[in-house]
Amino acid sequence: MKNEKIEEVKNLLEIDKNNISNMNELNDLKVKYLGKKGLITELNSLIKDIPNEEKKNFGQSVNEIRTIFNDFYEEKKNLFEEELLNKKLEKETIDITLPGDKIKRGSKHPVNRMIEKIEDLFVSMGYDVMTGPELETDEFCFERLNLPKGHPARDMQDSFYITDEYLLRTQTSAVQARTLLANKDEPKPIREIVPGKTYRKEDDATHSHQFCQCEGLVIDKKENHVSLADLKGTLEIFVKEVIGDNLDLRFRPSYFPFTEPSYEVDVSCFKCGGKGCPLCKDTGWIEILGAGIVHPNVLRMNGYDPEKWGGFAFGPGLERLTMFRYGIPDMRYLYTNDIRFLEEFDRKDDCDAIK
Repeated sequence: MKNEKIEEVKNLLEIDKNNISNMNELNDLKVKYLGKKGLITELNSLIKDIPNEEKKNFGQSVNEIRTIFNDFYEEKKNLFEEELLNKKLEKETIDITLPGDKIKRGSKHPVNRMIEKIEDLFVSMGYDVMTGPELETDEFCFERLNLPKGHPARDMQDSFYITDEYLLRTQTSAVQARTLLANKDEPKPIREIVPGKTYRKEDDATHSHQFCQCEGLVIDKKENHVSLADLKGTLEIFVKEVIGDNLDLRFRPSYFPFTEPSYEVDVSCFKCGGKGCPLCKDTGWIEILGAGIVHPNVLRMNGYDPEKWGGFAFGPGLERLTMFRYGIPDMRYLYTNDIRFLEEFDRKDDCDAIK
């Protein structure tokens, strides 16, 4: 009786094998024979009722059917998968005679355009372009710029610390200290700009947690009389060349630990023309940079004798300058990576933005 059951399942399998035409039917057949209540599974459950002397032959017969099914299943599975792959390849074949899709291109980022314009201007004025590390030490970012640990002015620069000693630099002024130290054995005049990324915990229409600065530094011997008048003249040329002739400048006394005296430099708001609006907080002015005469302590700590050497420093935020030049009302537009926004600047750079 048990052997008859085996032959019945075996014959049924041969019939079913001829009726399989796709992968779904093959999987259904697997459930029919090898599922929890499958025909071959049921044959295995019968072995407990077989006399001991017949169990070996019965088990071999069941395994033979299982092997036949598994071999058939693998063969059909590979066949169906190959057919499916061939259909996909045929369907996805590229017709090289069709016209190609136009690839959208952006343009050079407006901040990069601004950096290049500033570099061209200052190189023409005899300045060197310098760089420095974005991961900076507390020593160079603060201490060598006359901001010792615990100095209240540090609160103005909320910082991204990596360790107690290392942080993402909050200002490119750190390169100022590195340049002075590099020349301390044989002090010499310095005229440099340092464009680059800086980081602070800020985020609104005119601030970003990541932004670019361009530190400027001029150091010369005292007898050459580098003065505040030279600083003002330099910044007037800088603003008019980079932003436009129709903006007014304003110098306000301020405080920076690394300069003395210090100034905030504002320009009239490009959006409202100085009348007052939300962008300029109804003042008619927007600050673009801080500047001043290099503090004697900074010179002294970095190897220059303040009795013999002096000069000025300044540091504009490049995103704000870019906003002025191109009439961008919100700094956050610069970092959305929207190609529709970026591609506008190929056209805008054909003319001076604010004239």
